[in-house]
Amino acid sequence: MKNSLSDNLRRSLGENDGSDISLESILENVDEQGFGLLMMVLSLPSALPIPAPGYSTPFGILFIVLGLQMLNGRHRPWLPQWAARRTMTRTSAEKAIGIATKWLGHIEKIVHPRLTWISSPFGSRFLSFIVVVMAALMTLPIPSTNTFPAAVIFLIGIGLSEKDGLFCLGACTVGVLAIALYSVIIYILVAQGMEGVLHSKEWIKGLLGLSGSG
Repeated sequence: MKNSLSDNLRRSLGENDGSDISLESILENVDEQGFGLLMMVLSLPSALPIPAPGYSTPFGILFIVLGLQMLNGRHRPWLPQWAARRTMTRTSAEKAIGIATKWLGHIEKIVHPRLTWISSPFGSRFLSFIVVVMAALMTLPIPSTNTFPAAVIFLIGIGLSEKDGLFCLGACTVGVLAIALYSVIIYILVAQGMEGVLHSKEWIKGLLGLSGSG
């Protein structure tokens, strides 16, 4: 019986009850599911609307490294020592997976193998380009703007894990929207400074009905 996405995420954390989880141990636990599951796990802290200070910039750099590996045709990810030694607290990791599980059940109903060309060398290179661009956006020092590109990487990870090319293309479409959003933010930052960015953020939250939410 095929494991669910939530089960695979939990399996990546391992059986150890220790408080910290090294990225090296996560890499060992994802095993043959490689890039897809690893991207899902590592993007969660930034992709979800929960406080994760200090994650976005170093993990953005790490995603650039992983994206370049995909571009070079690697089938299994490799972590440099500076990344392998980094840790995540088990509490924060399990909290993120708990939140993700609430809507992963809905995603699992629509994700299945199709358009499998996405697993070909061309498909892998196409996705690696999107991952690198999203990762670069994550590293920009603009407060409260890292969730969108991290979510795109998370969605690409789902598509890769399930070999669903159509889902990956949908994630890439969201990535184009992220690029457009960042273009607007950078324009406002140049024209009006950080105050303009913060006002724009509050305006967008108001449109989405999220006013007053942290």
